[in-house]
Amino acid sequence: MSNHAITKSVPVWDVFVRLFHWSLVAAMAWEFIGRSGDDLHEIVGYFILGLVGLRIIWGFIGTRYARFASFVVSPRNAIGYLLSVVTGHPARHLGHNPAGGAMVILLLAFITATAVSGWAMTTDALWGSEWIEELHEGLANITMVMIFVHVAGVILASLQHRENLVRAMVTGRKRP
Repeated sequence: MSNHAITKSVPVWDVFVRLFHWSLVAAMAWEFIGRSGDDLHEIVGYFILGLVGLRIIWGFIGTRYARFASFVVSPRNAIGYLLSVVTGHPARHLGHNPAGGAMVILLLAFITATAVSGWAMTTDALWGSEWIEELHEGLANITMVMIFVHVAGVILASLQHRENLVRAMVTGRKRP
């Protein structure tokens, strides 16, 4: 990126969103790579649940592009955007595009469900219950697939719009 392009960038992702994102990336990577069932897995799971809780709050009170109101759209709009991606002519969005916004909501929901099912496994009522363990594992696997789809979407959008979205999530800035 040239110096000219850097000077013509605008702030999009605030510090909280970036810290949340990369902390969640690290914690989720740990959960999928580390040993499940040990104390650290449980502690990191609670950390993830706390991160998601803070992100949900920030989705209502945070900065412009962090607010859910700026990127939550109807399923019809998200599907319409995905169809435009397939044709190779999607509109560029400064914040989340409609598909990205939908993915944020889905990821927050599935990560929460995975963490809550993990917590449920530690309760007296569900300790050792096979169905809750299978639910937790299934939710974790679906979440992992969604993460791969999210990363693929970021790569595709970066190529289609000729901008480095990973860099934007590091610096917080995008071209206008």
